[in-house]
Amino acid sequence: MSFATAPRHPVAASPIRHRWPRLALLLFALVGLAAAACGSGTSPPNAPPASRTLADGSLAPPAPPVPDGPLNDDLIADLDRAFLGDGLGIDTTGAFFRIGAAQDPRVAWLLADLMRFFPDPPTASAVVQAFEQLTDTHVPPGINWITMTNWLFAWDTPAPPGYVNWKRIPFERVEPAWAPFFDDQDADIDWRLITWGGVRIDDRPLSQVHVPCSRCIPALDDPALTDASGGAWYADAGLVFGLSVNGEARAYPKHIMEVHEMVNDTLGGRRIGIPYCTLCGSAQAYYTDQVPPGFETIELRTSGLLSRSNKVMFDFHTSSVFDTFRGVALSGPLQDQRYALEMLSVVTSTWGEWKAAYPDTTIVAQDGGIGASYPLNPLFGRDDNGPIFPIGGVDQRLPAQEPILGIETPDGQALAFPVAEARDALERGATVMLNGVHLMMAAGGLSAALADGTPIVTHQAFWFAWSQFHPQTARWSPSP
Repeated sequence: MSFATAPRHPVAASPIRHRWPRLALLLFALVGLAAAACGSGTSPPNAPPASRTLADGSLAPPAPPVPDGPLNDDLIADLDRAFLGDGLGIDTTGAFFRIGAAQDPRVAWLLADLMRFFPDPPTASAVVQAFEQLTDTHVPPGINWITMTNWLFAWDTPAPPGYVNWKRIPFERVEPAWAPFFDDQDADIDWRLITWGGVRIDDRPLSQVHVPCSRCIPALDDPALTDASGGAWYADAGLVFGLSVNGEARAYPKHIMEVHEMVNDTLGGRRIGIPYCTLCGSAQAYYTDQVPPGFETIELRTSGLLSRSNKVMFDFHTSSVFDTFRGVALSGPLQDQRYALEMLSVVTSTWGEWKAAYPDTTIVAQDGGIGASYPLNPLFGRDDNGPIFPIGGVDQRLPAQEPILGIETPDGQALAFPVAEARDALERGATVMLNGVHLMMAAGGLSAALADGTPIVTHQAFWFAWSQFHPQTARWSPSP
């Protein structure tokens, strides 16, 4: 097998990400880119996601039995052959045959990882056969690595001892700059959940953030702005992600965020980072200027990696990986400081409604300040048919990609409000409340407050993303 020709982009299941670096290059080439409401307010029992039910409604096969303890020496030797072999005459096919006969499904994680990168059909066939033998399954034709990884996620199969030491080999051959992430032996990263999103790391020097990036999803730093009247180029019905900090409001058009997926900006005298995970339908915002002594203001970037379809972001200065959904540092010097970013609310609205509520708002300029020409629909409906990367078992209380407003209360409760149902209830004049949190309309979107009127942080996301990061979430539903 050879990693030299490993695909830089995802397989055909992801049409736009397959072409993503070319799209970015095209764009940048133009430079010069507790009580109830509207019903009972009683949520269904707080149960974790059904472990075997996948996003397409199918069931993962029964989980295979898994042994404890160390791997045997022969299996370790064959894993070394499989991962270190690079077309150098090593019998990797025989190694995979023996791995499949080893009766240790824990190493199936490594086979799924390899399948993400294999361009060589004969080798891929050997890997699939080894996976099937290890797990007593039959992998149907199609994009094998997605099926295999979904099943492993759903089974919650333990990783084998030494897992990261093998996993890092194909990943670093694709992108050597991921090495600092793998190097941190104390990281809180669950490496089983990490997959490749099909693009490389955005590690451009800060002095070159406006330089085209054909291989990464490039952050947009300090975009150019216009006032509301200068934003006439954007249709009133166009979606925006709206933020307000210390009396200053700003709108970030959705289609620009779909291209960059990360903005570092200053608003209301505060430095903020805004990751947008297109795969999770989740725009979030964090303050990035309150850091431990001795650290620079955080500059958030996109790594090119995913964790159950959620983008993995990191700090440019320290290479510290963050849980994008929760803002918690998982590795690097900022993890050593037990650092967590403070989240602020993002309102998903239309440009017309946002500027009506905030007439003094600014909006990102049409060209982002970098001479770009942004298509209004850069993803071409990529996510219309469900998640395109592995997510494992799903919580069936809502469809996987149902938009919800997610809230984590000060006492740690996770709450989810289906956006369409909540908006419908509010527009009918009903109260929408769950576990002491009530919703209201705000600038064309939704906001929330505690029973005493204290505002609480919110953001929208697809249900599968919210529920997998908050498996005990309570879900509001209207009464019959």
